Amino acid sequence: MSASNQGYAEEAPALLKRYEEIAFEEAHGGVLDRIPRGPLRVLEIGAGSGRDAAWFAARGDVVLAVEPTREMREGGRQLHPSPAIEWLDDGLPALAKVRARGERFDLIWISAMWMHLDADERGAGMATLAALLAAPGAVMMSLRHGPVPEGRRMFAVTGEETIALAARHRLSCTLSETRDSPRAPGVAWTALWFVRSENRGGQDEG
Repeated sequence: MSASNQGYAEEAPALLKRYEEIAFEEAHGGVLDRIPRGPLRVLEIGAGSGRDAAWFAARGDVVLAVEPTREMREGGRQLHPSPAIEWLDDGLPALAKVRARGERFDLIWISAMWMHLDADERGAGMATLAALLAAPGAVMMSLRHGPVPEGRRMFAVTGEETIALAARHRLSCTLSETRDSPRAPGVAWTALWFVRSENRGGQDEG
């Protein structure tokens, strides 16, 4: 098990229930108007309970749901047994199994996962995302800020740092919005939306 998903296996039953209690629209209301009409080829990284993957599948998209924690992956598969969702054991920063497939994706969806990566992992991970993104395409990230739950591995990651890192790989931020969590005092979330930049001055994708 990677250090980035530390603590999730032990808490999987409770986490699966908690994630399913929050509607997709509540969790991602700030970016709903950014999601293109489908059908899309969606890559969700850190798919958790499958709630978000199921939302995309229900509207006709095809989803590759990447989840490195077996207990979460199998729980999500049981909760959302859609033929439009394929589950895969893989993870950032390398996403080696995903990259080996030779596919590119219209939308890369990363909810509440990026802050589990350390600085080196975030640098390598952003190159991986750029390499997997179709043109045109978009990347959504949500970043958690606040106290770290006991037993988890999280880092203080800002929207500004993430936007600058993405720009190095020709991904331009078109939305950065931070909101306090209505369910967890002291916690805030930043939603980021990236699109492929026309600026050719950045680094080449991995």
